[in-house]
Amino acid sequence: MAALVAALMAQATDRTPWLAAILATRFGRPGAVILGTVLALAIGNAVAAVGGLLIAAHMSPNARDLLLAVSLIFAGASCLVPIKPPERLATWKIGAFATSLFGILILAAGDRSQFITLAITARSPSPALAAIGATIGALAVNVPAILLGEKARRRLPITATRFVVAALFLLLGLVLGLGAIRLI
Repeated sequence: MAALVAALMAQATDRTPWLAAILATRFGRPGAVILGTVLALAIGNAVAAVGGLLIAAHMSPNARDLLLAVSLIFAGASCLVPIKPPERLATWKIGAFATSLFGILILAAGDRSQFITLAITARSPSPALAAIGATIGALAVNVPAILLGEKARRRLPITATRFVVAALFLLLGLVLGLGAIRLI
């Protein structure tokens, strides 16, 4: 559940749904864009989960908590930076599915939601569930963006959302970090 909520919040303030909306509008094939996006996000979160699983064995519980705190603080700080429009991938001539798959996979590689997923997985007794939760959370933002298209996405209060999510991530990261170093 933590990965689902964190990914939902991170994606709501990211460029991935914006690109997904652009591609859905461009191709007019939301089903193919959704399928490519699902696969791209699942691959990215699986990679993050494997990374979290690999490093977890080498970390103490406090270090794992501190990793999650750092990931949340960095995610919160990055939410304070205005979102730049994603590359429209207009020169990509490989179809709706492949453009969505590779475009989203490249754009989302190493983004804040994957960093958080890695950190949550490192603390989780069920790494697969963390990856699945993160993917579902990301899709909860991306699928509506695809179905509504780029024009609808522009009407959303993205700036206000960024600031609210930043405050939540920063506050939670600070509390977790202080707990990890045993100051609270």
